Amino acid sequence: MSSHGSHEASSSEKHAVSHDIEPAGQLHQDVGSKAVHGHQKTVHNAELFAAVNESNIHPWSKESIHMYFAIFIAFLCACANGYDGSLMTSILAMKHFQNVFQTGTTGTQVSVIFSLYTVGSMVGAPFAAVLSDRFGRKKGMFAGSIVIIVGMIIISTANHVPQFVVGRFVLGLGIAVMTVAAPAYAVEIAPPHWRGRCTGFYNCGWFGGAIPATIITFGCNNIDSDFSWRIPLILQAFTCVIVMSSVFFLPESPRFLMANGREEEAIAFLTKYHGNGNREAPLVVLQVEEMREGIKLDGIDKNWWDYRPFLLTHSGRWRMAQVLMISIFGQFSGNGLGYFNTVIFDNLGIKDVPTQLAYNILNQVISAIGALTAVAFTDRMPRRAVLVYGTLTCAAALAVNSGLSAALATQTEQGNVQPSYARGALASYFLFNVFFSFTYTPLQGAIPTEALETTTRAKGLAASGFIVSAVSFINQFAGPIALGNIGYKYIYVFVAWDIVEALLWFLFGVESQGRTLEQLEWVYQQPNPVKASLKVDKIIIQDDGRVIEKVEGAADL
Repeated sequence: MSSHGSHEASSSEKHAVSHDIEPAGQLHQDVGSKAVHGHQKTVHNAELFAAVNESNIHPWSKESIHMYFAIFIAFLCACANGYDGSLMTSILAMKHFQNVFQTGTTGTQVSVIFSLYTVGSMVGAPFAAVLSDRFGRKKGMFAGSIVIIVGMIIISTANHVPQFVVGRFVLGLGIAVMTVAAPAYAVEIAPPHWRGRCTGFYNCGWFGGAIPATIITFGCNNIDSDFSWRIPLILQAFTCVIVMSSVFFLPESPRFLMANGREEEAIAFLTKYHGNGNREAPLVVLQVEEMREGIKLDGIDKNWWDYRPFLLTHSGRWRMAQVLMISIFGQFSGNGLGYFNTVIFDNLGIKDVPTQLAYNILNQVISAIGALTAVAFTDRMPRRAVLVYGTLTCAAALAVNSGLSAALATQTEQGNVQPSYARGALASYFLFNVFFSFTYTPLQGAIPTEALETTTRAKGLAASGFIVSAVSFINQFAGPIALGNIGYKYIYVFVAWDIVEALLWFLFGVESQGRTLEQLEWVYQQPNPVKASLKVDKIIIQDDGRVIEKVEGAADL
Protein backbone atom coordinates (compact mmCIF):
# COMPACT_ATOMS: atom_id res chain seq x y z
CA MET A 1 0.00 0.00 0.00
CA SER A 2 2.85 2.36 -0.74
CA SER A 3 2.12 5.96 -1.60
CA HIS A 4 5.32 6.78 -3.48
CA GLY A 5 5.43 8.28 -6.94
CA SER A 6 2.95 10.41 -8.80
CA HIS A 7 0.63 9.30 -11.57
CA GLU A 8 -1.22 11.19 -14.23
CA ALA A 9 -4.98 10.99 -14.28
CA SER A 10 -6.11 8.05 -16.33
CA SER A 11 -7.73 8.51 -19.67
CA SER A 12 -11.06 7.60 -18.10
CA GLU A 13 -10.82 10.90 -16.20
CA LYS A 14 -9.94 12.89 -19.30
CA HIS A 15 -11.90 11.57 -22.22
CA ALA A 16 -14.89 13.33 -23.70
CA VAL A 17 -18.28 11.70 -23.72
CA SER A 18 -21.17 12.10 -26.09
CA HIS A 19 -23.28 14.35 -23.86
CA ASP A 20 -22.43 17.99 -23.25
CA ILE A 21 -20.93 19.16 -19.97
CA GLU A 22 -19.93 22.76 -20.46
CA PRO A 23 -17.11 24.50 -18.60
CA ALA A 24 -17.75 26.49 -15.48
CA GLY A 25 -20.22 29.28 -15.89
CA GLN A 26 -23.04 30.99 -14.06
CA LEU A 27 -25.87 29.30 -12.23
CA HIS A 28 -28.14 31.06 -14.70
CA GLN A 29 -27.40 31.11 -18.43
CA ASP A 30 -29.33 31.82 -21.61
CA VAL A 31 -30.15 28.97 -23.98
CA GLY A 32 -31.62 30.40 -27.15
CA SER A 33 -34.22 32.92 -26.16
CA LYS A 34 -35.19 31.14 -22.93
CA ALA A 35 -33.67 31.63 -19.52
CA VAL A 36 -32.48 28.41 -18.00
CA HIS A 37 -32.22 28.21 -14.22
CA GLY A 38 -30.07 25.69 -12.45
CA HIS A 39 -28.77 24.65 -9.09
CA GLN A 40 -25.43 23.33 -7.94
CA LYS A 41 -24.86 19.72 -6.89
CA THR A 42 -21.83 17.77 -5.66
CA VAL A 43 -21.17 14.36 -7.24
CA HIS A 44 -18.26 11.93 -7.37
CA ASN A 45 -18.05 12.02 -11.17
CA ALA A 46 -19.76 14.60 -13.36
CA GLU A 47 -19.57 12.58 -16.60
CA LEU A 48 -21.19 9.54 -15.03
CA PHE A 49 -23.91 11.59 -13.35
CA ALA A 50 -24.79 13.29 -16.65
CA ALA A 51 -24.76 10.00 -18.57
CA VAL A 52 -27.06 8.35 -16.05
CA ASN A 53 -29.49 11.27 -16.11
CA GLU A 54 -29.65 11.35 -19.90
CA SER A 55 -29.85 7.59 -20.46
CA ASN A 56 -32.72 7.05 -18.00
CA ILE A 57 -32.92 3.24 -18.02
CA HIS A 58 -36.54 2.07 -17.84
CA PRO A 59 -36.65 0.08 -14.56
CA TRP A 60 -39.64 -2.09 -15.56
CA SER A 61 -38.84 -2.77 -19.19
CA LYS A 62 -38.56 -6.37 -20.41
CA GLU A 63 -34.76 -5.98 -20.54
CA SER A 64 -34.51 -4.63 -17.00
CA ILE A 65 -36.68 -7.45 -15.66
CA HIS A 66 -34.40 -9.95 -17.43
CA MET A 67 -31.40 -8.28 -15.76
CA TYR A 68 -33.13 -8.51 -12.38
CA PHE A 69 -33.61 -12.22 -13.01
CA ALA A 70 -29.89 -12.55 -13.78
CA ILE A 71 -29.04 -10.81 -10.48
CA PHE A 72 -31.51 -13.13 -8.72
CA ILE A 73 -29.68 -16.19 -10.08
CA ALA A 74 -26.42 -14.78 -8.68
CA PHE A 75 -28.31 -14.14 -5.42
CA LEU A 76 -29.22 -17.85 -5.28
CA CYS A 77 -25.51 -18.70 -5.31
CA ALA A 78 -25.11 -16.67 -2.12
CA CYS A 79 -28.22 -18.43 -0.74
CA ALA A 80 -26.38 -21.75 -1.00
CA ASN A 81 -23.60 -20.34 1.19
CA GLY A 82 -25.98 -18.77 3.71
CA TYR A 83 -27.99 -21.96 3.97
CA ASP A 84 -24.94 -23.84 5.18
CA GLY A 85 -23.89 -21.06 7.53
CA SER A 86 -27.12 -21.37 9.51
CA LEU A 87 -27.68 -25.09 9.00
CA MET A 88 -25.10 -26.81 11.16
CA THR A 89 -25.70 -24.81 14.34
CA SER A 90 -29.29 -26.13 14.31
CA ILE A 91 -28.47 -29.68 13.24
CA LEU A 92 -25.91 -30.08 16.03
CA ALA A 93 -28.69 -29.43 18.55
CA MET A 94 -30.90 -32.24 17.13
CA LYS A 95 -31.30 -35.42 19.17
CA HIS A 96 -31.19 -37.84 16.25
CA PHE A 97 -28.04 -36.28 14.81
CA GLN A 98 -26.33 -36.70 18.17
CA ASN A 99 -27.58 -40.29 18.41
CA VAL A 100 -25.81 -41.11 15.13
CA PHE A 101 -22.60 -39.08 15.41
CA GLN A 102 -22.29 -38.34 19.16
CA THR A 103 -20.25 -35.19 18.52
CA GLY A 104 -21.63 -32.95 21.26
CA THR A 105 -22.12 -29.22 20.58
CA THR A 106 -18.63 -27.95 21.45
CA GLY A 107 -15.12 -29.33 21.28
CA THR A 108 -12.61 -30.58 18.71
CA GLN A 109 -14.93 -32.93 16.78
CA VAL A 110 -17.44 -30.14 16.20
CA SER A 111 -14.59 -27.86 15.13
CA VAL A 112 -13.52 -30.36 12.47
CA ILE A 113 -17.08 -30.74 11.11
CA PHE A 114 -17.50 -26.98 10.81
CA SER A 115 -14.01 -26.12 9.61
CA LEU A 116 -13.61 -28.71 6.81
CA TYR A 117 -16.19 -26.72 4.88
CA THR A 118 -13.90 -23.70 4.93
CA VAL A 119 -10.85 -25.85 4.10
CA GLY A 120 -12.71 -26.97 0.98
CA SER A 121 -13.41 -23.33 0.12
CA MET A 122 -9.73 -22.46 0.51
CA VAL A 123 -8.62 -25.34 -1.72
CA GLY A 124 -11.26 -24.53 -4.34
CA ALA A 125 -10.60 -20.78 -4.57
CA PRO A 126 -7.69 -20.85 -7.10
CA PHE A 127 -9.58 -23.28 -9.37
CA ALA A 128 -12.65 -21.05 -9.12
CA ALA A 129 -10.69 -18.12 -10.56
CA VAL A 130 -9.45 -20.21 -13.49
CA LEU A 131 -12.98 -21.43 -14.31
CA SER A 132 -14.48 -17.95 -14.14
CA ASP A 133 -11.74 -16.31 -16.22
CA ARG A 134 -11.43 -18.99 -18.87
CA PHE A 135 -15.00 -20.16 -19.36
CA GLY A 136 -17.07 -17.22 -18.13
CA ARG A 137 -19.04 -16.23 -15.06
CA LYS A 138 -22.13 -18.25 -16.05
CA LYS A 139 -20.26 -21.53 -16.43
CA GLY A 140 -18.53 -20.89 -13.12
CA MET A 141 -21.91 -20.72 -11.37
CA PHE A 142 -23.02 -23.90 -13.17
CA ALA A 143 -19.87 -25.82 -12.20
CA GLY A 144 -20.17 -24.77 -8.55
CA SER A 145 -23.76 -26.02 -8.46
CA ILE A 146 -22.69 -29.49 -9.68
CA VAL A 147 -20.00 -29.80 -6.99
CA ILE A 148 -22.42 -28.72 -4.24
CA ILE A 149 -24.94 -31.36 -5.33
CA VAL A 150 -22.19 -34.03 -5.13
CA GLY A 151 -21.30 -32.80 -1.62
CA MET A 152 -24.97 -32.91 -0.61
CA ILE A 153 -25.25 -36.56 -1.67
CA ILE A 154 -22.16 -37.49 0.35
CA ILE A 155 -23.21 -35.66 3.51
CA SER A 156 -26.91 -36.55 3.53
CA THR A 157 -26.18 -40.29 3.26
CA ALA A 158 -23.47 -40.29 5.95
CA ASN A 159 -23.63 -42.51 9.02
CA HIS A 160 -20.08 -41.93 10.21
CA VAL A 161 -18.14 -38.77 11.01
CA PRO A 162 -15.40 -39.31 8.33
CA GLN A 163 -17.95 -39.44 5.49
CA PHE A 164 -19.74 -36.42 6.94
CA VAL A 165 -16.47 -34.49 7.05
CA VAL A 166 -15.63 -35.41 3.44
CA GLY A 167 -19.06 -34.13 2.38
CA ARG A 168 -18.41 -30.86 4.18
CA PHE A 169 -15.11 -30.51 2.31
CA VAL A 170 -16.77 -31.08 -1.10
CA LEU A 171 -19.51 -28.58 -0.26
CA GLY A 172 -16.81 -26.01 0.48
CA LEU A 173 -15.21 -26.67 -2.92
CA GLY A 174 -18.50 -25.97 -4.67
CA ILE A 175 -19.22 -22.83 -2.69
CA ALA A 176 -15.78 -21.46 -3.58
CA VAL A 177 -16.53 -21.78 -7.30
CA MET A 178 -19.98 -20.21 -7.01
CA THR A 179 -18.93 -17.30 -4.81
CA VAL A 180 -16.16 -16.24 -7.17
CA ALA A 181 -18.28 -16.34 -10.32
CA ALA A 182 -21.57 -14.96 -8.92
CA PRO A 183 -20.45 -11.62 -7.37
CA ALA A 184 -18.22 -10.91 -10.38
CA TYR A 185 -21.22 -11.51 -12.63
CA ALA A 186 -23.55 -9.33 -10.53
CA VAL A 187 -21.22 -6.33 -10.43
CA GLU A 188 -20.23 -6.59 -14.10
CA ILE A 189 -23.77 -6.63 -15.53
CA ALA A 190 -25.22 -3.93 -13.28
CA PRO A 191 -25.54 -0.30 -14.49
CA PRO A 192 -23.11 1.92 -12.53
CA HIS A 193 -25.87 3.68 -10.56
CA TRP A 194 -27.53 0.35 -9.62
CA ARG A 195 -24.28 -1.43 -8.79
CA GLY A 196 -24.43 -1.04 -5.01
CA ARG A 197 -27.97 -2.37 -4.79
CA CYS A 198 -27.28 -5.26 -7.17
CA THR A 199 -24.14 -6.46 -5.40
CA GLY A 200 -25.67 -5.72 -2.00
CA PHE A 201 -28.74 -7.75 -2.91
CA TYR A 202 -26.45 -10.56 -4.10
CA ASN A 203 -24.74 -10.73 -0.71
CA CYS A 204 -28.11 -10.66 1.09
CA GLY A 205 -28.46 -14.12 -0.41
CA TRP A 206 -26.75 -15.23 2.80
CA PHE A 207 -30.05 -14.54 4.58
CA GLY A 208 -31.98 -15.94 1.61
CA GLY A 209 -30.38 -19.23 2.58
CA ALA A 210 -29.98 -18.78 6.32
CA ILE A 211 -33.63 -18.00 7.11
CA PRO A 212 -35.05 -21.02 5.22
CA ALA A 213 -32.38 -23.18 6.89
CA THR A 214 -33.48 -22.10 10.37
CA ILE A 215 -37.18 -22.60 9.53
CA ILE A 216 -36.60 -26.00 7.92
CA THR A 217 -34.51 -27.28 10.83
CA PHE A 218 -37.08 -25.93 13.30
CA GLY A 219 -39.84 -27.88 11.52
CA CYS A 220 -37.78 -31.02 10.91
CA ASN A 221 -36.78 -31.19 14.56
CA ASN A 222 -40.28 -32.61 15.17
CA ILE A 223 -39.57 -35.64 12.93
CA ASP A 224 -38.78 -38.60 15.16
CA SER A 225 -36.15 -40.20 12.90
CA ASP A 226 -32.87 -39.50 11.14
CA PHE A 227 -34.81 -37.60 8.48
CA SER A 228 -34.98 -34.76 11.01
CA TRP A 229 -31.40 -33.88 10.01
CA ARG A 230 -31.11 -35.58 6.59
CA ILE A 231 -33.94 -33.58 4.96
CA PRO A 232 -32.34 -30.18 5.74
CA LEU A 233 -29.07 -31.47 4.28
CA ILE A 234 -30.78 -32.69 1.09
CA LEU A 235 -32.51 -29.33 0.61
CA GLN A 236 -29.08 -27.69 0.48
CA ALA A 237 -29.09 -28.54 -3.25
CA PHE A 238 -32.41 -26.81 -3.98
CA THR A 239 -30.99 -23.44 -5.07
CA CYS A 240 -28.27 -25.19 -7.06
CA VAL A 241 -30.89 -26.95 -9.19
CA ILE A 242 -32.50 -23.58 -9.99
CA VAL A 243 -29.13 -22.06 -10.89
CA MET A 244 -28.22 -24.99 -13.17
CA SER A 245 -31.55 -24.86 -14.99
CA SER A 246 -31.49 -21.07 -15.45
CA VAL A 247 -27.92 -19.95 -15.98
CA PHE A 248 -27.72 -20.59 -19.73
CA PHE A 249 -30.74 -18.37 -20.35
CA LEU A 250 -28.75 -15.40 -19.02
CA PRO A 251 -26.49 -12.99 -20.91
CA GLU A 252 -22.76 -13.22 -20.29
CA SER A 253 -20.94 -10.41 -18.49
CA PRO A 254 -20.03 -7.61 -20.93
CA ARG A 255 -16.69 -7.08 -19.22
CA PHE A 256 -15.81 -10.77 -19.59
CA LEU A 257 -16.76 -10.49 -23.26
CA MET A 258 -14.64 -7.36 -23.76
CA ALA A 259 -11.65 -8.97 -22.00
CA ASN A 260 -11.87 -11.91 -24.40
CA GLY A 261 -12.04 -9.94 -27.66
CA ARG A 262 -15.83 -10.15 -28.09
CA GLU A 263 -16.40 -6.41 -28.22
CA GLU A 264 -19.52 -6.41 -30.38
CA GLU A 265 -21.28 -8.80 -27.99
CA ALA A 266 -20.30 -6.56 -25.06
CA ILE A 267 -21.67 -3.47 -26.82
CA ALA A 268 -24.86 -5.36 -27.69
CA PHE A 269 -25.34 -6.18 -24.00
CA LEU A 270 -24.82 -2.57 -22.92
CA THR A 271 -27.14 -1.31 -25.66
CA LYS A 272 -29.90 -3.71 -24.67
CA TYR A 273 -29.69 -3.49 -20.89
CA HIS A 274 -28.12 -0.07 -20.16
CA GLY A 275 -29.20 2.01 -23.17
CA ASN A 276 -32.90 1.28 -23.79
CA GLY A 277 -31.85 -0.22 -27.13
CA ASN A 278 -29.93 2.90 -28.18
CA ARG A 279 -26.29 2.17 -29.08
CA GLU A 280 -25.50 5.92 -28.81
CA ALA A 281 -27.03 6.35 -25.34
CA PRO A 282 -24.59 8.39 -23.20
CA LEU A 283 -24.26 5.65 -20.57
CA VAL A 284 -23.44 3.08 -23.27
CA VAL A 285 -20.87 5.33 -24.95
CA LEU A 286 -19.22 6.20 -21.62
CA GLN A 287 -18.87 2.57 -20.52
CA VAL A 288 -17.69 1.30 -23.93
CA GLU A 289 -14.96 3.95 -24.12
CA GLU A 290 -13.80 3.19 -20.59
CA MET A 291 -13.88 -0.57 -21.13
CA ARG A 292 -11.83 -0.23 -24.31
CA GLU A 293 -9.23 1.80 -22.46
CA GLY A 294 -9.25 -0.07 -19.16
CA ILE A 295 -9.67 -3.75 -20.03
CA LYS A 296 -6.62 -5.52 -21.40
CA LEU A 297 -6.92 -8.41 -23.83
CA ASP A 298 -3.63 -9.76 -22.48
CA GLY A 299 -4.40 -9.22 -18.80
CA ILE A 300 -3.52 -11.57 -15.96
CA ASP A 301 -6.86 -13.35 -16.40
CA LYS A 302 -5.17 -15.20 -19.30
CA ASN A 303 -2.47 -16.67 -17.02
CA TRP A 304 -3.88 -18.76 -14.18
CA TRP A 305 -0.71 -18.44 -12.11
CA ASP A 306 -0.21 -14.66 -12.36
CA TYR A 307 -1.05 -12.74 -9.18
CA ARG A 308 1.90 -10.34 -9.46
CA PRO A 309 -0.01 -7.06 -10.02
CA PHE A 310 -1.53 -7.38 -6.54
CA LEU A 311 1.96 -7.12 -5.05
CA LEU A 312 4.14 -5.31 -7.60
CA THR A 313 2.00 -2.31 -8.57
CA HIS A 314 0.91 0.66 -6.48
CA SER A 315 -2.75 0.42 -7.52
CA GLY A 316 -2.71 -3.37 -7.12
CA ARG A 317 -1.52 -3.14 -3.53
CA TRP A 318 -4.20 -0.63 -2.64
CA ARG A 319 -6.88 -2.67 -4.38
CA MET A 320 -5.76 -5.77 -2.51
CA ALA A 321 -5.81 -3.83 0.77
CA GLN A 322 -9.55 -3.22 0.31
CA VAL A 323 -10.08 -6.91 -0.45
CA LEU A 324 -8.07 -7.96 2.61
CA MET A 325 -9.89 -5.62 4.97
CA ILE A 326 -13.44 -6.47 3.89
CA SER A 327 -12.61 -10.19 3.75
CA ILE A 328 -11.08 -10.32 7.24
CA PHE A 329 -13.29 -7.78 8.97
CA GLY A 330 -16.44 -9.19 7.37
CA GLN A 331 -15.76 -12.53 9.05
CA PHE A 332 -14.04 -11.53 12.27
CA SER A 333 -16.15 -8.72 13.69
CA GLY A 334 -18.05 -11.02 16.03
CA ASN A 335 -20.44 -12.38 13.42
CA GLY A 336 -18.61 -15.72 13.50
CA LEU A 337 -20.39 -16.32 16.80
CA GLY A 338 -23.51 -16.93 14.72
CA TYR A 339 -22.26 -20.41 13.88
CA PHE A 340 -22.81 -21.26 17.53
CA ASN A 341 -26.06 -19.44 18.31
CA THR A 342 -27.56 -22.42 20.11
CA VAL A 343 -24.50 -22.58 22.38
CA ILE A 344 -24.75 -18.84 23.10
CA PHE A 345 -28.46 -19.18 23.87
CA ASP A 346 -27.66 -22.06 26.21
CA ASN A 347 -25.09 -19.88 28.02
CA LEU A 348 -27.79 -17.24 28.46
CA GLY A 349 -30.03 -19.76 30.18
CA ILE A 350 -32.16 -20.82 27.18
CA LYS A 351 -31.88 -24.61 27.46
CA ASP A 352 -34.89 -25.87 25.49
CA VAL A 353 -33.87 -26.95 21.93
CA PRO A 354 -37.09 -25.82 20.17
CA THR A 355 -36.78 -22.42 21.87
CA GLN A 356 -33.14 -22.18 20.78
CA LEU A 357 -34.11 -22.96 17.19
CA ALA A 358 -36.95 -20.41 17.32
CA TYR A 359 -34.56 -17.71 18.56
CA ASN A 360 -32.20 -18.69 15.75
CA ILE A 361 -34.98 -17.96 13.25
CA LEU A 362 -35.72 -14.60 14.91
CA ASN A 363 -32.05 -13.66 14.85
CA GLN A 364 -31.77 -14.38 11.12
CA VAL A 365 -34.95 -12.48 10.28
CA ILE A 366 -34.04 -9.27 12.11
CA SER A 367 -30.50 -9.46 10.72
CA ALA A 368 -31.96 -9.75 7.22
CA ILE A 369 -34.10 -6.66 7.86
CA GLY A 370 -30.95 -4.73 8.76
CA ALA A 371 -29.18 -5.94 5.61
CA LEU A 372 -32.06 -5.22 3.24
CA THR A 373 -32.51 -1.75 4.71
CA ALA A 374 -28.87 -1.03 3.92
CA VAL A 375 -29.24 -2.43 0.39
CA ALA A 376 -32.03 0.06 -0.34
CA PHE A 377 -29.62 2.93 0.39
CA THR A 378 -26.31 1.44 -0.75
CA ASP A 379 -26.08 3.51 -3.93
CA ARG A 380 -26.59 6.71 -1.93
CA MET A 381 -24.58 6.02 1.23
CA PRO A 382 -20.79 6.58 1.33
CA ARG A 383 -19.15 3.19 1.81
CA ARG A 384 -16.27 4.39 3.98
CA ALA A 385 -18.37 6.28 6.53
CA VAL A 386 -20.79 3.37 6.90
CA LEU A 387 -17.90 1.01 7.61
CA VAL A 388 -16.27 3.30 10.18
CA TYR A 389 -19.38 4.17 12.20
CA GLY A 390 -21.09 0.83 11.68
CA THR A 391 -18.11 -1.11 13.03
CA LEU A 392 -18.03 1.11 16.12
CA THR A 393 -21.71 0.38 16.80
CA CYS A 394 -20.94 -3.33 16.50
CA ALA A 395 -18.26 -2.93 19.17
CA ALA A 396 -20.70 -1.08 21.43
CA ALA A 397 -23.40 -3.77 21.11
CA LEU A 398 -20.93 -6.56 21.86
CA ALA A 399 -19.57 -4.62 24.85
CA VAL A 400 -23.09 -4.41 26.31
CA ASN A 401 -23.64 -8.12 25.64
CA SER A 402 -20.38 -9.16 27.27
CA GLY A 403 -20.99 -6.94 30.29
CA LEU A 404 -24.47 -8.35 30.88
CA SER A 405 -23.19 -11.89 30.27
CA ALA A 406 -20.53 -11.35 32.93
CA ALA A 407 -23.16 -10.18 35.41
CA LEU A 408 -25.36 -13.13 34.47
CA ALA A 409 -22.48 -15.57 35.08
CA THR A 410 -21.92 -14.11 38.54
CA GLN A 411 -25.63 -14.37 39.34
CA THR A 412 -25.66 -17.99 38.19
CA GLU A 413 -22.79 -18.84 40.54
CA GLN A 414 -24.69 -17.18 43.39
CA GLY A 415 -27.96 -18.89 42.48
CA ASN A 416 -29.77 -15.58 42.06
CA VAL A 417 -30.36 -15.20 38.31
CA GLN A 418 -32.33 -12.12 37.23
CA PRO A 419 -34.17 -12.78 33.93
CA SER A 420 -33.84 -9.13 32.91
CA TYR A 421 -30.07 -9.55 32.54
CA ALA A 422 -30.52 -12.56 30.26
CA ARG A 423 -33.09 -10.67 28.17
CA GLY A 424 -30.76 -7.66 27.95
CA ALA A 425 -27.83 -9.82 26.87
CA LEU A 426 -30.00 -11.51 24.24
CA ALA A 427 -31.34 -8.17 22.96
CA SER A 428 -27.84 -6.69 22.67
CA TYR A 429 -26.68 -9.78 20.76
CA PHE A 430 -29.59 -9.39 18.35
CA LEU A 431 -28.79 -5.67 18.00
CA PHE A 432 -25.20 -6.51 17.17
CA ASN A 433 -26.38 -8.76 14.35
CA VAL A 434 -28.63 -5.99 13.00
CA PHE A 435 -25.77 -3.45 13.11
CA PHE A 436 -23.36 -5.91 11.51
CA SER A 437 -25.82 -6.84 8.77
CA PHE A 438 -26.53 -3.19 7.97
CA THR A 439 -22.83 -2.35 7.86
CA TYR A 440 -21.21 -5.36 6.26
CA THR A 441 -23.67 -7.60 4.43
CA PRO A 442 -24.23 -5.39 1.34
CA LEU A 443 -20.64 -4.14 1.29
CA GLN A 444 -19.09 -7.61 1.52
CA GLY A 445 -20.28 -8.02 -2.05
CA ALA A 446 -19.69 -4.44 -3.21
CA ILE A 447 -16.26 -3.54 -1.80
CA PRO A 448 -14.12 -6.36 -3.28
CA THR A 449 -15.87 -6.40 -6.65
CA GLU A 450 -15.57 -2.61 -6.97
CA ALA A 451 -11.95 -2.53 -5.82
CA LEU A 452 -10.86 -5.06 -8.47
CA GLU A 453 -10.59 -4.36 -12.18
CA THR A 454 -12.02 -6.72 -14.80
CA THR A 455 -8.86 -8.70 -15.59
CA THR A 456 -8.01 -9.17 -11.91
CA ARG A 457 -11.55 -9.56 -10.56
CA ALA A 458 -11.84 -13.35 -10.57
CA LYS A 459 -8.37 -13.84 -9.09
CA GLY A 460 -8.97 -11.14 -6.50
CA LEU A 461 -12.32 -12.66 -5.53
CA ALA A 462 -10.63 -16.07 -5.34
CA ALA A 463 -8.04 -14.56 -3.00
CA SER A 464 -10.89 -12.98 -1.04
CA GLY A 465 -12.63 -16.35 -0.86
CA PHE A 466 -9.43 -17.96 0.42
CA ILE A 467 -9.03 -15.26 3.08
CA VAL A 468 -12.69 -15.46 4.10
CA SER A 469 -12.41 -19.22 4.41
CA ALA A 470 -9.18 -18.96 6.42
CA VAL A 471 -10.78 -16.54 8.89
CA SER A 472 -13.94 -18.67 8.97
CA PHE A 473 -11.74 -21.67 9.74
CA ILE A 474 -10.40 -19.80 12.77
CA ASN A 475 -13.95 -18.90 13.79
CA GLN A 476 -15.31 -22.40 13.30
CA PHE A 477 -12.37 -24.27 14.79
CA ALA A 478 -11.53 -21.94 17.67
CA GLY A 479 -15.14 -20.94 18.41
CA PRO A 480 -16.41 -24.20 19.91
CA ILE A 481 -13.21 -24.65 21.92
CA ALA A 482 -13.19 -21.06 23.19
CA LEU A 483 -16.90 -21.09 24.06
CA GLY A 484 -16.40 -24.40 25.86
CA ASN A 485 -13.40 -23.12 27.84
CA ILE A 486 -14.06 -19.43 28.55
CA GLY A 487 -17.70 -18.93 27.59
CA TYR A 488 -18.89 -15.33 27.20
CA LYS A 489 -15.33 -13.96 27.73
CA TYR A 490 -14.61 -14.92 24.12
CA ILE A 491 -16.72 -11.91 23.10
CA TYR A 492 -14.18 -9.52 24.65
CA VAL A 493 -11.81 -10.32 21.77
CA PHE A 494 -14.28 -8.95 19.23
CA VAL A 495 -15.07 -5.80 21.19
CA ALA A 496 -11.42 -4.74 21.07
CA TRP A 497 -10.88 -5.89 17.48
CA ASP A 498 -13.92 -3.99 16.16
CA ILE A 499 -12.44 -0.74 17.46
CA VAL A 500 -9.21 -1.53 15.60
CA GLU A 501 -11.22 -2.29 12.45
CA ALA A 502 -12.99 1.06 12.58
CA LEU A 503 -9.65 2.87 12.83
CA LEU A 504 -8.25 0.93 9.84
CA TRP A 505 -11.30 1.75 7.73
CA PHE A 506 -10.84 5.43 8.55
CA LEU A 507 -7.15 5.39 7.62
CA PHE A 508 -7.16 3.08 4.59
CA GLY A 509 -10.75 2.75 3.32
CA VAL A 510 -11.11 3.93 -0.30
CA GLU A 511 -14.51 5.42 -1.20
CA SER A 512 -15.91 3.70 -4.31
CA GLN A 513 -19.49 5.00 -4.34
CA GLY A 514 -20.55 7.12 -7.32
CA ARG A 515 -17.97 6.03 -9.91
CA THR A 516 -17.85 3.48 -12.74
CA LEU A 517 -15.63 0.45 -12.27
CA GLU A 518 -13.18 1.80 -14.84
CA GLN A 519 -13.11 5.31 -13.33
CA LEU A 520 -11.85 3.82 -10.07
CA GLU A 521 -8.57 3.09 -11.88
CA TRP A 522 -7.71 6.81 -11.63
CA VAL A 523 -8.40 6.72 -7.89
CA TYR A 524 -6.10 3.77 -7.26
CA GLN A 525 -3.30 5.26 -9.35
CA GLN A 526 -3.04 8.36 -7.14
CA PRO A 527 -0.31 8.61 -4.49
CA ASN A 528 -3.00 8.58 -1.77
CA PRO A 529 -6.09 6.72 -3.05
CA VAL A 530 -8.05 7.44 0.14
CA LYS A 531 -7.72 11.18 -0.36
CA ALA A 532 -8.32 10.86 -4.11
CA SER A 533 -11.51 8.88 -3.53
CA LEU A 534 -12.94 11.77 -1.51
CA LYS A 535 -12.54 14.22 -4.41
CA VAL A 536 -15.85 15.29 -5.89
CA ASP A 537 -17.11 17.29 -8.88
CA LYS A 538 -19.46 20.24 -8.65
CA ILE A 539 -22.04 20.46 -11.40
CA ILE A 540 -24.89 22.73 -12.40
CA ILE A 541 -28.23 21.03 -13.05
CA GLN A 542 -31.08 22.81 -14.75
CA ASP A 543 -34.61 22.46 -13.45
CA ASP A 544 -35.45 19.54 -15.76
CA GLY A 545 -32.57 17.50 -14.30
CA ARG A 546 -30.14 17.91 -17.22
CA VAL A 547 -26.50 18.64 -16.37
CA ILE A 548 -25.46 21.86 -18.13
CA GLU A 549 -22.17 22.78 -16.48
CA LYS A 550 -19.22 21.25 -14.67
CA VAL A 551 -17.50 23.57 -12.20
CA GLU A 552 -13.77 23.32 -12.78
CA GLY A 553 -11.63 22.01 -9.94
CA ALA A 554 -12.39 19.14 -7.62
CA ALA A 555 -13.36 19.56 -3.99
CA ASP A 556 -12.99 17.24 -1.01
CA LEU A 557 -15.94 15.61 0.72
